[in-house]
Amino acid sequence: MLHGYGWVIALGTWQTVKLALLSLLLAVVLGLLGASAKVSRVAALNKVASVYTTLIRGVPDLVLMLLLFYSIQMWLNRMTDYMQIDQVDIDPFVAGVMTIGFIYGAYFTETFRGAFMSVPAGQIEAGVSTGMSGLQVFRRILFPQMMRFALPGIANNWQVLVKATALVSLIGLTDLVKVALDAGKSTFSMFNFILIAAVIYLALTSVSNLVLVWLGKRYSLGVREARI
Repeated sequence: MLHGYGWVIALGTWQTVKLALLSLLLAVVLGLLGASAKVSRVAALNKVASVYTTLIRGVPDLVLMLLLFYSIQMWLNRMTDYMQIDQVDIDPFVAGVMTIGFIYGAYFTETFRGAFMSVPAGQIEAGVSTGMSGLQVFRRILFPQMMRFALPGIANNWQVLVKATALVSLIGLTDLVKVALDAGKSTFSMFNFILIAAVIYLALTSVSNLVLVWLGKRYSLGVREARI
């Protein structure tokens, strides 16, 4: 069934998993920074974060990925020409992580912003009044409660992010989709290999759901569920 491409499919899957996890890490960091800027009282920070989320969420992921990848490569080429040094080519894996992380950072910004605003301000004020530092308030009060409110949005963003990793095959990264396409073309069994890729993506998101359910329970300890 795999025509000897099993190991290649496994390597492509591992490349996709690494890409998704590192992109998620970058997106979460950008999301936290963006959300903090959006709830900040500093107008300039608020405006920059609003422009970021509006532009990114309004343009298709594929267009953004190609635009970021080729524009950065073009600027690098101009810089190396100006400095009269050898051309520097962007590594497709690094480019994939940076572009996907940058794109989904905008979605995580809105997720975290809503979660921050859901935490009662009185609890934060109570923490400050007891002598906690800003970092302690964030770590002990704000972050645990914010995560409870944010997890449904995080789960949704993660599912979409994992599927978006398929786009990096267009910029030359040997991910799951790229190796499945190459194997399908070589063996004239395109349908079989694309189906295998689809099943692997489904398995990745299903396992992720189990982890997210566990996290949901972890951050909901001591909270009563609403009963109808």
